[in-house]
Amino acid sequence: MKLVQEAGELSDSLCKGKDIRDDIGDMMVVLINIMVRNNLTMEDCLSVAYNDIKNRKGKMIDGIFVKEGDD
Repeated sequence: MKLVQEAGELSDSLCKGKDIRDDIGDMMVVLINIMVRNNLTMEDCLSVAYNDIKNRKGKMIDGIFVKEGDD
């Protein structure tokens, strides 16, 4: 739940054009805590995520990845 709270703060800062560094840092601290409690590393998590998306086709539109067929 803490991660969702921090994501809300990031969203609020983005919408208001505020500095988001603290919000991102807070989210990273929460994620690291979750990883440590589950005996995971950032490399483990990024590897799984990358392998899940590496073959997707699409393009970036205004900073958002749009999957091929969804545009």
